[in-house]
Amino acid sequence: MKAVHFGGGNIGRGFIGLLLSQAGYRVEFVDVNEQLVALLRERGEYPVELANEEAETTIVGNVTAINGNDKELVAQAVAEADMVTTAVGVTVLKFIAENIAVGIERRLAGSAKPLLIIACENTIGGSSQLKNYVFGHLSPELRERAEQLIAFPDAAVDRIVPIQQNEDPLKVIVEPFYEWVVDRSAMPKGFHEIEGIHYAEQLQPYIERKLFTVNTGHCCAAYHGYLNGYETIQESMNDEAIVAEVLGALGETGAALCRQYGFDEAGHEQYIHRIMDRFRNPYLTDEVVRVGRSPIRKLSPDDRLVRPALAARSFGIDVPHLTKAMAAALLFDYPQDPEAVELQKLLHDQGISATVTQYTGLPENHPLHSPIITAYESLSGRK
Repeated sequence: MKAVHFGGGNIGRGFIGLLLSQAGYRVEFVDVNEQLVALLRERGEYPVELANEEAETTIVGNVTAINGNDKELVAQAVAEADMVTTAVGVTVLKFIAENIAVGIERRLAGSAKPLLIIACENTIGGSSQLKNYVFGHLSPELRERAEQLIAFPDAAVDRIVPIQQNEDPLKVIVEPFYEWVVDRSAMPKGFHEIEGIHYAEQLQPYIERKLFTVNTGHCCAAYHGYLNGYETIQESMNDEAIVAEVLGALGETGAALCRQYGFDEAGHEQYIHRIMDRFRNPYLTDEVVRVGRSPIRKLSPDDRLVRPALAARSFGIDVPHLTKAMAAALLFDYPQDPEAVELQKLLHDQGISATVTQYTGLPENHPLHSPIITAYESLSGRK
């Protein structure tokens, strides 16, 4: 069996590639980093170390790589694959779609073999988004045929893999915990189940539970940590005031999730505390600027701060901690992050009210608009 995975970075190697290799797939990474591609082709394996006291290490074998800029090789790899996965970042999906489409066109010309394509991204409906991009490059006739043979099940993925510099450039250090949930209802008939993946009949509750607990909590810790001068998430989580903000925000998202999806409140409380322990993992060093990067995306209406806040409000739940986290995100001025630079420029040019509306989609008369500004003005004094 052959799996083609777009994105040879830490998540790709330390999570998706690891599981696919252990499931018996030959994994072919697609990446534009020439050094990474050359090393994977030369060695055909790489180490993954768990961030725990034992530092357990697994050698991931039966792997290779191709350069993502070589359209011919990428298309041929997709045409021959049993499975295609991605971990490139949701904003990059549209850039890889054309090569995937060419591979599908080539595949449909010579085979009626089904293909599974899963976008493993931190977003809602990642595979559905990728499908729309890919189908945009196919003719109506090919789209009709692809609908019958190509499956794009959405997925939720969860594993903390910080940016790292190791002596071995292929080595990846990952937290022990992971979760990969795939929409069973969108899978093709007779599909091969992969050990380590949980197949759920209803994916949306799992996706939102993960995004609005792990991702919401992570960015809360990052933005408040950045404001307080901390460099890592672990340092931030040693500050009781920041822990209180993170717990407060997750209490708000949790109340909304339990109301919306019927999660058991006690069980969800345990889930929150398990996530908090993951953030504190002393064997990981996760920089706040990595977790906080792309604040514009994180402040968007459908992402990890605004969306759960709106859901909570719809159930009559107050969200002071989430609005404070949005304010902290607006103050994220890390100069090496292009989105942070753009955000600060708009704040300077148009002011806080227009900036809140521009990026959160909340108009001036929305009940959350004024609390965000009040929190922003309060937090601004810390800088």
